[in-house]
Amino acid sequence: MAEVREWSQVGERVRDARIGAGLSQAELGAALSLDRTMIAKIEAGTRKVDALELTRLATALDVPLDHFLHDAPPVLSRRAELSEDTATDAGRQAYRLEARLESWARDVQQLIDLRTLSPRKPYRCEGVVATDDDARRIALQIRRDADLALEPIHTLMDLCERMGQFVLVADLPGDGASLVVGDEFAVAVVSRSTDPGRRRATAAHELGHMVLGDPYSNDIGVHASLRDREAMIDAFAAELLLPSDVVAKANSRQDLVELAARYRTSWSLVTRQAQLVEVINSAEGRLWRQRTPTKAELMDAVGWAPQPDLDAIRVPRQYAKAVMEAWKRDLLTSSRVVELMHGQIVENDLPVVPDD
Repeated sequence: MAEVREWSQVGERVRDARIGAGLSQAELGAALSLDRTMIAKIEAGTRKVDALELTRLATALDVPLDHFLHDAPPVLSRRAELSEDTATDAGRQAYRLEARLESWARDVQQLIDLRTLSPRKPYRCEGVVATDDDARRIALQIRRDADLALEPIHTLMDLCERMGQFVLVADLPGDGASLVVGDEFAVAVVSRSTDPGRRRATAAHELGHMVLGDPYSNDIGVHASLRDREAMIDAFAAELLLPSDVVAKANSRQDLVELAARYRTSWSLVTRQAQLVEVINSAEGRLWRQRTPTKAELMDAVGWAPQPDLDAIRVPRQYAKAVMEAWKRDLLTSSRVVELMHGQIVENDLPVVPDD
């Protein structure tokens, strides 16, 4: 049985998850057929809950079940605490992403503990990153290390995995969140609610958090403001996805449309890079950003080739192989395999196990 202190911690997690979901105590109680006072007691830690009630709470609040049973890691990208009076839509979205991020880190850790997954140590740059140009230089170094030169990144999820970061694409609102777990591995969650180009920008941005250092630490320029640090990470992400040397060769809007399609980036990123290398000026940049290419324009620019990255794929390649290896070795149940694959497969997709 849990001690009072532990039930209090469970209650705090329930409270934060409820605020993150934008529900009042009465609304959550109605969803669970409980009186508001019962929810208040659960959040205060004075009413214990059983496994079935925790499952119902997790479903109603759209968080993983294990979210209530673990403390949050001390370092996460969100720093503002949620409260009834100050929670914003952005804060609630960030909380839900980070709840999924914590659970995702535990999923990866389970496979490491089962010895079916051997992560690479997270790639961290050496020295102080003081300027946007420093961040771009590091992005180009990663491209060289990955033998990409100036070519498009075919699968960003594979590159992140190679750098030591496991990316999950989740059905949640918002953009993304990331976390480095000790020195062993890193994880990131990218929302599927945005268009594929923005998802790639978000994934590259979260990779920048890992490579350049947490924006709330002093790893990125001792005297840099939070806004400056985020700008450096944005510069890293843009250069990683679409090198400025490539954009510098563009001569028209059609050239930029083709680059957006070939490099699978958002139009706003393309126009920012074009403005950086002075292919267009600031006035043209503002005007062109309002003329977003249509889907037909983008697809026609690359001969209607498929654009699969961070779309149908939910989990990294090596992670998926580790899940299946654990299942083949009877280390995981079929239902747990489906959970670990996060919507990539259903139980009927698993191979039929022959009778002995």
